[in-house]
Amino acid sequence: SSNENRMPDHSSIDGNHWWLRVRFALALLLTGMISGSLSALFLVSLDRVTKWHGRHPWLLLMLPLAGLIIASLYQRWGALAGRGGHLLVEEMREYKGIVPLRMAPMVLVTTLLTHLCGGSAGREGTAVQMGGAVSAWLARTFSLTPHRQRMLLMAGMAGGFGSVFGTPWAGGIFAVELPVRGRWQIGMLVPCWISAWVGHGICHAWGVAHTDYRVLGLTHEGLWGISWNTMAMAAFAALAFGLCGRCFVWLSHRTPSAFTRLCPQALWRPFFGGLLVIALVFALGSADYLGLGVTSQRAGGVSIMSCFTMGGADSWSWLWKMLFTIITLASGFKGGEVTPLFFIGAALGNAAAVITGQPVELFAGLGMIAVFAAAANTPLACAVLGMELFGPHYAILFAMVCLVSYGVGGRGGIYHAEK
Repeated sequence: SSNENRMPDHSSIDGNHWWLRVRFALALLLTGMISGSLSALFLVSLDRVTKWHGRHPWLLLMLPLAGLIIASLYQRWGALAGRGGHLLVEEMREYKGIVPLRMAPMVLVTTLLTHLCGGSAGREGTAVQMGGAVSAWLARTFSLTPHRQRMLLMAGMAGGFGSVFGTPWAGGIFAVELPVRGRWQIGMLVPCWISAWVGHGICHAWGVAHTDYRVLGLTHEGLWGISWNTMAMAAFAALAFGLCGRCFVWLSHRTPSAFTRLCPQALWRPFFGGLLVIALVFALGSADYLGLGVTSQRAGGVSIMSCFTMGGADSWSWLWKMLFTIITLASGFKGGEVTPLFFIGAALGNAAAVITGQPVELFAGLGMIAVFAAAANTPLACAVLGMELFGPHYAILFAMVCLVSYGVGGRGGIYHAEK
């Protein structure tokens, strides 16, 4: 019959497929642009609240009250947004389309409040959550297929990470490497890189600068000037970096349960967490381990930048920063883990360099990326991160310490959804 001999009409199918690609490209471009803009807003605001806390250190006494406000906000309006990065990783593994847009403004406001009152937290978690929330909303708005919605979610996380640190290559790899644990999907990498680079460019277009680690002297010598003894000591230090990352993960997974047992009411957990942070400050007689920790609020204080100089950190600075950060985040305050992990790794690298007689600036840089690699289970992203932060001169050394640290760190990660 004429119906049987008629050729199938693919025009509508091809047209829909073409229109789907256009919608995805537009959503991807918007994801990078909005992620970069939000990161710029966040970085400028974070710098201001950090300086405000430095000028008014009494704000630390308001940390328990800030914890109550944060818990109240999430208890009333948070819902799934309260799960933060863990929800994003679960969505990347098995997409359900349940990431709420409210996650972006809520994590922005509560992270700034955490830092204003001196909580020890980072910034990557906030940027990644904002990027993820915006991309999930755009995916729904543009009616993308579930596969492309998941791809856009990963691109949003890449845009947030790449723009907040100024490391777009590492940002794209981080978003792909984080949820898959060895089962790479190369097709996801290109849109993640596009989003990360667009976000990075937009952030710079807003006039926001990132911390320049290349001034610390790490790139002066290059890999071929490194002795075999230094290479061996770096490999040995990588074992310590991996154990440190593993310890951070172990504590970050178990401390929230301890807070839950001691204080069943979620509303009061950050309140008591804030009291513990205050008690630690008075017990140590130092506020060096509060806040972001990139630079110190006082002359001679311990910070990430000071860890690159001899005498810039104490032997146990890494442990104190770990305790301050675990208490802050596990009790319910908001922020990221990566910058505190940078601090912990740089301080541990400083201590390892002093013990072994190796270059302090080199081992501090290695510790920064290696502890992060062990805690996040992202060795490739961290090796590339090292090259973007410090230059490509030590690329082989970066890769070695990240892989060794990752191997020692085990299968657990700072995001509960990792398996």
